[in-house]
Amino acid sequence: MPLVSINIPVYKCENYILRCLESVKNQTYKNLEIILVNDATPDNSIEIIENFISENPDLNIKLLHHEKNSGLSVVRNTGIDNSSGKYIYFLDSDDEITEDCIELFVKEIEDKKVQMVLAQNRWINTFDNSIKELGFPTLAPKKVYRNNEEIFEAYCHNFFPVPSWNKLVDLEFLKKNKIYFVPKLYAQDELWFFHLMLKVESLSIIDEITYLYYLHSNSVIFNRTKVNFENHQTIVEWFTKAYKETNSKRKQLIKKKLIGFKETTLQMQWKSMRDDVPYWKQNYARLKKAPKLSLSDYFSSEFTTDQKKRNLFLNLPTELGYRLFKWRYER
Repeated sequence: MPLVSINIPVYKCENYILRCLESVKNQTYKNLEIILVNDATPDNSIEIIENFISENPDLNIKLLHHEKNSGLSVVRNTGIDNSSGKYIYFLDSDDEITEDCIELFVKEIEDKKVQMVLAQNRWINTFDNSIKELGFPTLAPKKVYRNNEEIFEAYCHNFFPVPSWNKLVDLEFLKKNKIYFVPKLYAQDELWFFHLMLKVESLSIIDEITYLYYLHSNSVIFNRTKVNFENHQTIVEWFTKAYKETNSKRKQLIKKKLIGFKETTLQMQWKSMRDDVPYWKQNYARLKKAPKLSLSDYFSSEFTTDQKKRNLFLNLPTELGYRLFKWRYER
């Protein structure tokens, strides 16, 4: 029964943290350490946590404190550096896990002898109490991968969910390869997972739902601002850096990934900041500087007709690109 480190960030989570901790307490797998990182939260979260700790002296809990608010990336990194388990699992403080979550993960990673395991999740919408099965689905056609090139190709086809939570990862592998979260990013999961996919040599997938993801008024998905989209530009710069440093086959895969990422960025910005047309145009123009399909790619079977069309839409003269985008998404 290897030790599993469950990492939980603490910031403005007083309404959710007890539910989260109870789900960890109720795990059928008991060899756990709970790493809580307080990112200078201004609410009553710490008082709730301290009461929980005093009421559960049998649980292995570390409560760490940042002197100043440093952001989720730094919180995650603090958790990695202070974890002592064989495996690490990220859990957000406003979510919860099923009772058999860690047991299923450990059995899979030990049986399959892989570096990481992914599972499914369920969305719970607190606005209307609706439930969506497989909110961020794992769509990979295979259950076990043992080759990095194959893993990276599956990632670039969006077969794996990007969020850092609900994944069990070999901690030594993370530390050895220095796969940490880039500070000052609000969309830190996207870039962390990209760096992970560049390195990981084996992974497996289980079909069970092990994570309950709660949608509420404070969810990031509903609160994107200009800083989020500046982060997306930074992520594209990291993709571009990796593109310049890799082989021709991987370059083609990164191009595929970028088509979807750039398109999604522009769609999200349109939904969140529809009235700021100059900023949308600015980002459209900036994204055109990233790697894109060449003329020879349009004559290659490496890319689908849909990918070629979407790439074209993303690289038009800015004013034309804006008008076409508005027509496509408002009709």
